Amino acid sequence: MTTIYDIAKLTGFSPTTVSKVFNGYSDVSEKTRRKILEAAQQLGYVPNAHARSLTTKRSWTIGVLFNESSGAGLLHPYFGGVIEGFKKVATSKGYDLMFITKDIGGKPSGYLEHCKIRGVDGIVVILPDYSDPYFHELVEADIPCVLLDSDLEHASTIYSDNIIGCELAVDYLYSLGHRSIAYIGGGHSFAGEKRMQGFKEAMQRHGLSICPEFIVQGSYDFTVESGRKAMGQLLQLADRPTAVFAAGDNLAVGAMIAMREQGLSVPEDISVIGFDDIEMAKYLTPALTTIRQNTYRLGSRAADMLIYSIEGHKELQRDLLPVELVIRDSCRPL
Repeated sequence: MTTIYDIAKLTGFSPTTVSKVFNGYSDVSEKTRRKILEAAQQLGYVPNAHARSLTTKRSWTIGVLFNESSGAGLLHPYFGGVIEGFKKVATSKGYDLMFITKDIGGKPSGYLEHCKIRGVDGIVVILPDYSDPYFHELVEADIPCVLLDSDLEHASTIYSDNIIGCELAVDYLYSLGHRSIAYIGGGHSFAGEKRMQGFKEAMQRHGLSICPEFIVQGSYDFTVESGRKAMGQLLQLADRPTAVFAAGDNLAVGAMIAMREQGLSVPEDISVIGFDDIEMAKYLTPALTTIRQNTYRLGSRAADMLIYSIEGHKELQRDLLPVELVIRDSCRPL
């Protein structure tokens, strides 16, 4: 049976250093950690999870909670990127992931109760549901917690700079000569509210009037179908916009479908710009101009923040990730 002493002998590191790697200590360099893990894999070493838990007083499990109303779940481009980034960091530090629900064994409970029963060391919440009292019970407890797409003052949070992203989109359309710009929103989620705010602020800064008929709110879940329906409303107007800014790429895809259904072309008839830069954006015809948010970075940074809290650091952390304009073919100058 392979032991940490075998790994120490193979790598040249001390048994203490090898033990620190498998117990998730942060004072080991990434190069050393990688060499030890490669040696462990070579020797077929499997750490004893129960013994490790007794030693470190941790379960080495992180809870993942997200509320996603479109039904796409992890297939949704946003969640796929976030979860992949989070998992990469968490597993490299020795943690397993567990998805948290309100029900355990078919019996209704709360998120906090679930976390306590499962003994998770911390939890990441993606798209918090502010209307859910069980969510507030969770974030007000003493369990380490990080929220994505939230700005609650009493919790650690991380999100993309939605406001600046929308300003970049409007500025770009303005530079192309567009003055009649419509907006397809993503409902009243955190990101939806911030992107609406950014759109309005940018329009006002350029001295552009915001026509009420040019603002159409999609559903909370930023779906393709929601974008198609919203664009259908805009196309019924006698005075159509020259450009449409969709607050999510799925909404933009739906908008492009609605235009095609009515025999219109992008960008010849109406320019379209999105937000997110999902994988399919560059493969559309025309390729979608959009605002890129780094969902993988959101997830990986959230994992770093959460593990930092699990390791005993009590101060709240806040991180705002930059976004960037990606110019492709779906917008044209007037």
